[in-house]
Amino acid sequence: MKKQPRTFIPCILPLFAALALSACGSDDDTVTQVTPPPPVQVQPEPARPQDARVYTVNEANLPLAALSGAPDADRWWGVLNNAGYQIEVPKNWNGMLVMYAHGYAGTGAALSVSPPAIRRHLLEQGYAWAASSYSRNYYDVRAGVEDTNALALAFRDIAGKNGRMLAAPSKTYIIGISMGGHVTAAAVDEENIATANNKIRYNGAVPMCGVLGDTELYDYFAAYQTAAMQEAGMPATSWPAQDWTTVGPQVQAKMFSSFPGGSTPTAPAVPTEQGLRLKQIVANLSGGPRPLFDYAYASPLQATVWSTFGRDGKMLGILNEDVVTTKDIVFQLDADPAMSAAEQAYNAAIYRVQATPDANRLRRDGLRWVPKTNAQIKVPVVTIHTLGDLYVPFKMEQIYKRRADALGTSSMLVQRAIRGISHCDFTIAEQAAAFDAMIKWEQQGVKPAGDDVLTPSVVADPQYGCKFTDNTRSQDDSAAVIATRGTLPQCTR
Repeated sequence: MKKQPRTFIPCILPLFAALALSACGSDDDTVTQVTPPPPVQVQPEPARPQDARVYTVNEANLPLAALSGAPDADRWWGVLNNAGYQIEVPKNWNGMLVMYAHGYAGTGAALSVSPPAIRRHLLEQGYAWAASSYSRNYYDVRAGVEDTNALALAFRDIAGKNGRMLAAPSKTYIIGISMGGHVTAAAVDEENIATANNKIRYNGAVPMCGVLGDTELYDYFAAYQTAAMQEAGMPATSWPAQDWTTVGPQVQAKMFSSFPGGSTPTAPAVPTEQGLRLKQIVANLSGGPRPLFDYAYASPLQATVWSTFGRDGKMLGILNEDVVTTKDIVFQLDADPAMSAAEQAYNAAIYRVQATPDANRLRRDGLRWVPKTNAQIKVPVVTIHTLGDLYVPFKMEQIYKRRADALGTSSMLVQRAIRGISHCDFTIAEQAAAFDAMIKWEQQGVKPAGDDVLTPSVVADPQYGCKFTDNTRSQDDSAAVIATRGTLPQCTR
């Protein structure tokens, strides 16, 4: 007898035990329903003081007037995700967008937008630009990155709602100043690109006088304060220093015979004989011996730096735990980088501020509370920094360069020293030159020249910073910046 082919009823095995099972080949078609497990609950992040603060945008302050003599452009303003914004698109738009990140706006409740200093230059080159107020004040770089990114992503939609139908930008760049320099560097860092809620990849960046060492800026403030207390014979024994409102003026009086503030805000900061060693310590803490440091140390910016003293390490409620540490800072008493026996003893004796581990850890809901500038960069980054800046010191550039060297990303970084003595006191020409250099590099592959920021003998050369300093005055320059430049030693080569 011929065998009949055997018929098989396919059986599909369950992928998960929780799924209903039915017997293969059975006449029983009943399916047992199994309740799926509850979704995994994501532990919410703890609240910070910053989260409870309320900020507002006064929309009456948002309208943007045309810039006299600049190319004709459309201008729009409004509120996006609780942040104010301004946008300007020239009629002859080149199809590219520049995002501008503003600097620290203080601790008030009112949010404000400011256009880039090189606004005219951008319009003349055909670039559109956009700027956010950020949705929060204080030193909230996380908000700065997210809100700037969100505005970049909304650019085309905002244009359309205002009656101008635009293609998506062919290139989007980001520039920023001071805290905005931190925002700028963070926005092109791979960790932040991966963890941001509003995701965008910029094509290039120009951080100016930026906080490129992220939380290490606050380490510098703590190191300066503990050194001042040590030199005054009133060493810190805890952190924050106890009764700083009383102790601080006593320390200052021992270190300076004259200090800016009060009825004499522009008075020079003149060190006492006892305070001369502190001056050398601060030179080393802020970037090493370099031109114009003497002028910077005497400037009114000293009062701004000292106003940061006396705080804990939570960055005024941006963090819940102390992030500030001086554990690894090396205090040097002279211009010789070799450690003498006296310096070794000094470093062993001075009070060390300790951070809480993971105070600025990665978050489950997006960016770190203080986004890192790891130098994990894949696009051209051109930085500029004034040599005399003591508020966001030139040391920030050195920290960023060492990070890039360690990661092998220095090929994407160019840094330029500018001979200024205050914070972000650049001329328009210097800012425009840095922007143009980044653009030419990104668009044409021509890497621009820069400065060596790490070699002590190079940085200490009296002519250091001359190569990219441009004192040419334009109609948009600050008269104060130009006037100050005229009082400084001029370059001779």
